[in-house]
Amino acid sequence: MRVADEATLAAEEEEELAAALEESARLEEGRRAAVEKPPEPPGEKEPPTDFVCPITTEIMSDPVMAADGHAYERYAIERWLATKSTSPMTGEELGNTGLFPSHILRRMIREWQRAQPPGQVE
Repeated sequence: MRVADEATLAAEEEEELAAALEESARLEEGRRAAVEKPPEPPGEKEPPTDFVCPITTEIMSDPVMAADGHAYERYAIERWLATKSTSPMTGEELGNTGLFPSHILRRMIREWQRAQPPGQVE
């Protein structure tokens, strides 16, 4: 009986080793593909998430900060706050409904837009 147990154990170990080798080869192929990936052309195709208004899902042109700490397109958050006093992002009640221009974010968006190939950004 003991020989059968050892043979079964050896077969199981071989299967585990084969599976581990297959996984290792798959991971190595993925790493190699990532390393060999051609470089992106100058400028990003998709805007950074922080440049996109969570209400309109478009790049902001007049970003403002709300009491929830998130940036929104001014007209979109003003329309939101005309009927609600909650955060569009969290749903929680806002302590106040004041909006403050985000000059730094606006400048970063403009710089990103200028770095894009012509016709890339609306």
